Amino acid sequence: MKNLSKSNYSSALQTVKTLKEKYGNTWNAINPESAARMLTQNRFKTGLDIAKYTAAIMRHDMAEYDADSTKYTQSLGCWHGFVAQQKMIAVKKHHKTTNKKYLYLSGWMVAALRSEFGPLPDQSMHEKNAVPNLIKEIYDFLRQADAIELNDLFKRLENGEDVQKQIDNFETHVVPIIADIDAGFGNEEATYLLSKKMIEAGACAIQIENQVSDAKQCGHQDGKVTVPHEDFIAKLNAIRYAFLELGVDDGIIVARTDSEGAGLTQKLPVSQEPGDLASQYLAFIEAEAINITDAKEDDVLLKRDGKLVRPVRLANGLYKFKEGSNINRVVLDCITSLQHGADLLWIETPTPNVKQIAHMVNQIKTVVPNAKLVYNNSPSFNWTLNFRHQAYDEMLAEGENMTAYDRNNLMDAQYDNSELCHRADEKIKTFQIDGAKEAGIFHHLITLPTYHTTALHMNNLTQGYFGEEGMLAYVKNVQREEIRKGVSCVKHQRMAGSDLGDDHKTFFAGEKALKAGGEKNTSNQFSTPSNNNNVEKQLSVLV
Repeated sequence: MKNLSKSNYSSALQTVKTLKEKYGNTWNAINPESAARMLTQNRFKTGLDIAKYTAAIMRHDMAEYDADSTKYTQSLGCWHGFVAQQKMIAVKKHHKTTNKKYLYLSGWMVAALRSEFGPLPDQSMHEKNAVPNLIKEIYDFLRQADAIELNDLFKRLENGEDVQKQIDNFETHVVPIIADIDAGFGNEEATYLLSKKMIEAGACAIQIENQVSDAKQCGHQDGKVTVPHEDFIAKLNAIRYAFLELGVDDGIIVARTDSEGAGLTQKLPVSQEPGDLASQYLAFIEAEAINITDAKEDDVLLKRDGKLVRPVRLANGLYKFKEGSNINRVVLDCITSLQHGADLLWIETPTPNVKQIAHMVNQIKTVVPNAKLVYNNSPSFNWTLNFRHQAYDEMLAEGENMTAYDRNNLMDAQYDNSELCHRADEKIKTFQIDGAKEAGIFHHLITLPTYHTTALHMNNLTQGYFGEEGMLAYVKNVQREEIRKGVSCVKHQRMAGSDLGDDHKTFFAGEKALKAGGEKNTSNQFSTPSNNNNVEKQLSVLV
């Protein structure tokens, strides 16, 4: 093997040669070139290697965004390692680089799809270890994608192809993952212990929300109960200590506030002096003026502006926040989190409206100028309806005649080719650009895209397959599309590691190896000379 990479490969080759000299004849069967190839194809030996590498990427990207808001980052939520793998393979194929493309691990999808209890709502009822297990699984699949692509390049090099530059400049499929720890799964010690497992699995960024752990709700549902700032700060500290203990000095903490839609708190913090955090939190509590003689036995009372007040308490013991206090609570939450160790913010909002997001972020920036958001481009929003309403309001303000539109029925397909629709769709198209520029959104993600695409694709396939189209429904809409678009897993045996395994067997057993990639392997049908030339060209570069 000649002209191989002068960096990773050469170093690995020399290491194995040195070991062979050390251990003598007992290592005669070990081929240094083969071992060096395997070492090069597995760049990351542990999850901590991944966490350190990806944390540095995120820090670099954050600094670039601070200097230029057009340099925002993106991700899609993945509920299985294979989904993440195919996403990153597609990213490399279509966009030629993984730069600023991340992964997101959604607690919602872990609960719905990965719990041994079966499908669960997003209420932190799934097993704690399901989260780090999924992180590890995702990175196992991404490392396999590296190994498969590099193995193919090494084989092509052996066969005389000039692919040396591709080997030397190989870009890994391993990218940062922002991982959801929900509300921390217990007290701050529980948060610390789970954070360690997530970091050891490869997570460089952990997202935590300010809800009560044992009463956690999805951010897009009602019934959310938030905790006092002191409780949340303790969990931010727990995550930071976990990063530091494991040597991931650049670890990222994403502090999420659910205060915009939360109207309840579980407990009243203890104020030590006027104006402290506890005092500010208590000021948001809804309360009614009361005379001490009217107080009931065991009532909880507060002194506010020299008067006694009784906090409004529900039958379940929870306390209510004042109506209309939500935005102020969001702003205080975010400022407090950034001042106590958080790196990025996450604000759950009722609709995807750039102006509304910017209204909150600009208040935060008066105190912390470089405040940045991770924003959930959530499937819980009806994007079409929301943006048609926004377009309607804009057109109305511009003096347009809107009598052709029924404001209560804007989802109707009759409007799909209207001026209103075109305006709304353009606003959806530029939402991420606009949000990054105007509302401090550093990272845009969709939490549940692969949950919905799986459901949609199964709906479409089953409609035809179990109907009149039969097998044509699969061939026409799946396999033929895979072939023509060069989707990697059309050769599913190869994508599962069959060809890689054949090469490994040859390393291990030489000519005695029993290999799967012979003449009778039906995957050969996808690379025969009879195929269309364009298809053959696409398939030749599949990983």
